[in-house]
Amino acid sequence: MPPTSDIRIRLLTPADAALFRLIRLEALEVNPEAFASTLERERDLPVTQFEQRLATADVFGAFVDDTLMGVAGFRRHDGRKSAHKADLWGMYVRSAARKTGLGKRLIDAVLAHAAERVEQLHLTVISDNAGAVRLYESAGFVEYGRLPRGLKQDGWYSDEILMARFFTGSDR
Repeated sequence: MPPTSDIRIRLLTPADAALFRLIRLEALEVNPEAFASTLERERDLPVTQFEQRLATADVFGAFVDDTLMGVAGFRRHDGRKSAHKADLWGMYVRSAARKTGLGKRLIDAVLAHAAERVEQLHLTVISDNAGAVRLYESAGFVEYGRLPRGLKQDGWYSDEILMARFFTGSDR
């Protein structure tokens, strides 16, 4: 894996739908416990569904050369009373790029994007994923709650940790 200076982060567009679909399906297969969705639910979706996702949510991609190695989504809440909030969702880094700084760079890109648009950014992470929890904490996220047995897969439960990152000085 090259140094972090060789990582390029950019917003994905509907033209990236095929790449996004591949990494999303990989995430659901490799780490099914970490996502509320399932491989079974998404593998038969046409590429047009992924184009739609990229048209309605801001998804950042981390590229090494021309290979998409990680993704993280930003989705602002709807409604006048909740438009000050957004979610970081669908975070996934391919195993070859883990512990290289790529995940931190992705989160930093989402944070910079969010800081210009909302007052707070939320995420959910399973309690078993200690590495992800540490990464989010290092980016300034704080735990504000837990959902015991929030996800269930193959008869096993995972607690969900609810985290938030607040941006100060906001009058949005």
